[in-house]
Amino acid sequence: MQYAIDIAPLGDLADPAAIVRLAVAAEAAGWDGLSIWDSTGVSMGGAAADPFVALTAVAAATERLRLITSVIVLPRRRPQLVVQAAATLDRVSGGRLIFGVGAGADPGDFDSFGEAATLPDRVARMDAALSVVDPWLRGEPVRLDALGGDAVILGPRPIQQPRPPIWLGGMRPGALRRAARWDGWIAIATTEDGSSMALSPEVFGEKVERVQAERAAIGRQDEPFDVAVFGFADPGGAELVASYAEHGATWWLESLSPMRGPINDLVDIVEAGPPRRS
Repeated sequence: MQYAIDIAPLGDLADPAAIVRLAVAAEAAGWDGLSIWDSTGVSMGGAAADPFVALTAVAAATERLRLITSVIVLPRRRPQLVVQAAATLDRVSGGRLIFGVGAGADPGDFDSFGEAATLPDRVARMDAALSVVDPWLRGEPVRLDALGGDAVILGPRPIQQPRPPIWLGGMRPGALRRAARWDGWIAIATTEDGSSMALSPEVFGEKVERVQAERAAIGRQDEPFDVAVFGFADPGGAELVASYAEHGATWWLESLSPMRGPINDLVDIVEAGPPRRS
């Protein structure tokens, strides 16, 4: 099991300096990574930091933390710009990027900008984006069929080869099937508002089994695959986290948001170290 802090870059955490402060504390306390949401913050009535820029600042201030996007909302971003940003971040960080993606579920990130879309539409756009993001990150030429023209190569080339790992976020059956095609799955164990735990280790384990069955069906069961789950280590602490590990989790993402308290309280949580079983 590896451990990361998961940042909701809202409120006081919309300040990149606060994110860097948590990152430096996390590296010193023995955490393995830092993940960050992709949100405009509109639905929460505020602002949010850009995940690529914030993670670049974290990369400059740390040496070993894995940098996890959890998750980049592909349906509202141009794939060619996503590839440039992700590849650049992987190079800046010395090959530390874990590229989490998803279809998005926050209406404020779409409706407020005249981009309202149903879930099937968002999923279709995510799948279309991934079909070009994957080869572009591998350094392969791709032509966008809808636009015509020549195939192009985008860069810079990531340090990780053949590309940074791609994790898919989502809890619906379709998301589990899609995640099985990639390098990891990000599960959400909290309530929708992020205020409490909602997914038990046992139910989580049943979903992991579904993903693994899908991987076996497509012949990928022997390839590396991560399963990340984000939630709160308390109540239950290290024993609760260990139970998720016993049911298939390889990463624990400790959810940090303004709802858990002011920045000094969050620093205290981080400095206490990962919730490892003693």
